[in-house]
Amino acid sequence: MQQRRKSVFASAPFAMKQAALGAGVAARKNGAPLSLAALVFALFVFATFLYNEDIKSITDFQFGAAAIRAKAPDLHLLQEAEAAAHAAVNTLAKRGEEVIVRALDAPLQAAAANGTGTAEATAATAKANANANANSGNAGAGAGAEKVDEGQEKDRDVTMPTVTDGGGADEARLRADEEAAEKASTAKAAAATAALRTVVSVPETCDLYRGNWVYDEVNAPVYKEGECEFLTEQVTCMRNGRRDDSYQKWRWQPTDCDLPRFDARLLLERLRNKRLMFVGDSLNRNQWESMVCLVQSVIPAGQKTLTKYVNGGNSNVFYAHAYNATVEFYWAPFLVESNSDNPKVHSVPDRVIQWHAIAKHARNWVGVDYLIFNTYIWWLNTLDMKVLKGSFDKGDTEYVEVDRPLAYKEVLKTWAKWVDRNIDPNRTTVFFMGMSPNHITPEAWGNQGGIKCAMETLPITNRSTSLDVGTDWRLYAGAQEVLPTLRRVPVHFVDITALSELRKDAHTSVHTLRQGKLLTPEQQADPKTYADCIHWCLPGLPDTWNQFLYARIASSPWPADQ
Repeated sequence: MQQRRKSVFASAPFAMKQAALGAGVAARKNGAPLSLAALVFALFVFATFLYNEDIKSITDFQFGAAAIRAKAPDLHLLQEAEAAAHAAVNTLAKRGEEVIVRALDAPLQAAAANGTGTAEATAATAKANANANANSGNAGAGAGAEKVDEGQEKDRDVTMPTVTDGGGADEARLRADEEAAEKASTAKAAAATAALRTVVSVPETCDLYRGNWVYDEVNAPVYKEGECEFLTEQVTCMRNGRRDDSYQKWRWQPTDCDLPRFDARLLLERLRNKRLMFVGDSLNRNQWESMVCLVQSVIPAGQKTLTKYVNGGNSNVFYAHAYNATVEFYWAPFLVESNSDNPKVHSVPDRVIQWHAIAKHARNWVGVDYLIFNTYIWWLNTLDMKVLKGSFDKGDTEYVEVDRPLAYKEVLKTWAKWVDRNIDPNRTTVFFMGMSPNHITPEAWGNQGGIKCAMETLPITNRSTSLDVGTDWRLYAGAQEVLPTLRRVPVHFVDITALSELRKDAHTSVHTLRQGKLLTPEQQADPKTYADCIHWCLPGLPDTWNQFLYARIASSPWPADQ
């Protein structure tokens, strides 16, 4: 039996398949039309199938010569198409998108235009590809290139993340959650701010300055000595050796109402972007230290600073960073100009004032939102005051002596005139502090044989008789007379004198400084010489004075523009 002749492509069907697949991959990677390549491949397979069937029929069955000759022209055309297609398949993967598009589209368009059959169009396409790649090498090299290209295509294949239809919804939901959280945070901050913008209730009919001292270990003191880093050694009595702390635990209780408890956050909110300044002598500095300790307790470390001797040396400034607020002290013991205006060196034997000169100090008070003035203790050195004839700026030294109450009233008139002319009452609130008393006559409270205020541990409680601890009430009367004369600017008088006279126990006594140095044990043992019965321990009485200021500030309506 005659041996069956194998198809011309039987030796490399796998290579052809791989090459065709490689071409398809390349076409997809490069964006070529997949349908055209698939058409070529389908036609090629169909032609191969027909060819193999024809060969099989010829081998198995003995047709006549005429029949063979009749088939010969069709077989010849198929052989040419297969050869051309084989060459084209070997190069499709290597040539890329341009070769595929050019090779596939052109013959098909020409075939469609001429109305030729499918077989002729396929043959023309294969021939065009073969001619375009005549120098591409033999079939073996082509097969190797196909394998390399296939590997490269696999290396370049990148798996992209799958985006489902719900991705947009998830993103929108996340965005909505973020917006809701932001709104909630804003609402919470607004609520917190609104809570701090409340107005403290203080009945107008209540006299805050009439009442009693009540021992209260629960609510007093408002802060602790060791927790306020800004206290000076002059007032840290416990640190300086005082053994009892009962002086810290007395709370002032008005007769007909309650004194609002100090709320540092609320006051700081009132002081936001504002300035509060104490102006006066060392008692006002004592009160300034108290106010600094009261507000600083709620301010985190690193967000508060204190700078001393600024503005020419007369000012100390505490700054609350987050609130852009300052609590300041300005040294002017007589309010007007004097020879004691140096805040560091002011212990002069003869105190002289220039009672109509205030501008040099007052220019530092302009634009302050809360001004707290005092002047008293420096007037007690002599019975008469020395008033300069002329000006310190001109070097004048001649003076006249004037009765203390008269000189005091004249100075207050100078101060009141400046306030009325230069202060904007819509912006600035003005306070004037009453007289801070001394306790140097223990006989006044029945302590016969006592030495000044030394060793006193309790307030004065026996008030069956009038109390005379040495306060010059004539100066008090002078202030009461002058303050109502201001026409434009209301001044709030903080009447601390009588209630402070009861606090003989609250002075620094021998637990303080003298000439900038702590008293030695020997000096502490000599209270008659060294006891300070003018200034006050902190925490202590000045905290109550500041509660009066707080009550007035916090009970006033909020400005419409805040």
